Amino acid sequence: MKALVLSSGGVDSSTALGLAVQKYGKENVIALSVSYGQKHDREIRAAKAVAEYYGVEQQFLDLSLIFQYSSCSLLQQSDKAIPEESYAEQLQKTDGAKPVSTYVPFRNGLFLSAAASIALSRDCEVIYYGAHADDAAGCAYPDCSPVFNKAMSEAVWEGTGRQLRIEAPFVNGNKADVVRTGLKIKVPYHLTWSCYEGGDRPCGKCGTCIDRAAAFAANHVKDPALENGTPETEGEQK
Repeated sequence: MKALVLSSGGVDSSTALGLAVQKYGKENVIALSVSYGQKHDREIRAAKAVAEYYGVEQQFLDLSLIFQYSSCSLLQQSDKAIPEESYAEQLQKTDGAKPVSTYVPFRNGLFLSAAASIALSRDCEVIYYGAHADDAAGCAYPDCSPVFNKAMSEAVWEGTGRQLRIEAPFVNGNKADVVRTGLKIKVPYHLTWSCYEGGDRPCGKCGTCIDRAAAFAANHVKDPALENGTPETEGEQK
């Protein structure tokens, strides 16, 4: 069996990639990394480093034109500042009535649809992606919720003639659970990048930096990416 993994270079997708490699073997795993018009390429560089670490094939897809009309603060054309506060603090301002400003419109829906076409064409039987409950909480990222995952899973299953399924191993857990799993299977977190900013080091202030720090703290370990500096390609897993 072959698996395709949506790989952004962050903690969640890298852990999903690690699980897929563990289950199917690196020769049967494809990492798909998508450019969507983000303000920096740090996450794509990290995705390359993680894919090379595991020795898996990596494909790239550019979907930036689809998001050209969005004012999401993560995107190149946006003049909005990326919030320097937690997702919970951002949601309090709207009583959880709408997603946070870093929500890219229906991104996971688009990614999974594109991934389904590629996966089916490459004889894959499963797509992995790293959605988890922290991102879905309070409508921050509605395309990470169990309800969304169930609907997309059914659509892909039926729309591919019941040949392709979606696996979201963390959809009912939080980011601390993701990190706990990753530490057990030795995911190369030192190579990953989560920060919404594209500096030399994570800003430590944006929502995803705050979420990441809390996840490592909950597991009583230091974030390896902060200990070892910026992600660099280290080659295939030893």
